[in-house]
Amino acid sequence: MRTKYASPQILLHWLVFFLVVGTYASMLLKGAVPKGTPGREYFNLVHYSLGFSVLVLMIVRLLVKAMYVTPAIAPPEPRWQHLAAHAAHGLIYLMFISLPVLGVLSMYYSGNHWLLFGMNMPQSVVPDIALQKQLKGLHELIANTGYYLIGLHAAAALFHHYVLQDNALLRILPGHKKRGSGGPA
Repeated sequence: MRTKYASPQILLHWLVFFLVVGTYASMLLKGAVPKGTPGREYFNLVHYSLGFSVLVLMIVRLLVKAMYVTPAIAPPEPRWQHLAAHAAHGLIYLMFISLPVLGVLSMYYSGNHWLLFGMNMPQSVVPDIALQKQLKGLHELIANTGYYLIGLHAAAALFHHYVLQDNALLRILPGHKKRGSGGPA
């Protein structure tokens, strides 16, 4: 029986993690740079490109997830924890797929020139600023909620590792060998 996620799952998890960190950081750094400057445009380009990369990798993650059985937590967690974990993971997947989609749609309807990976992206022939503002507002709301969801996810992993002393965290860490149901490695 598999005790760890498959290597492609581990790689995709951590790639998405670093892309998400970069996406959030680029947005925060953009706010520190005056509008209309090359620095601001650079952080926009980084934010859009990393965010779109998250979308692509999350779709790949869903496909890869369907290919492998999820390794069990040892010792097994109570049913409520299992259900809570599934709900949280579902929300994380939904968040990291919807955020880039909302961002792209927001830029499309803005009527403004924008780049993705340095390439000019299409924009609506007839901008819809009201729709663009709604999409952007929803994008920002979900992104801000993401801080809490990501924090909860990380706290749960640490709780499992240090308090419950199960293998929940070890299953997704790269390079770790099999661990029994005893204390932390």
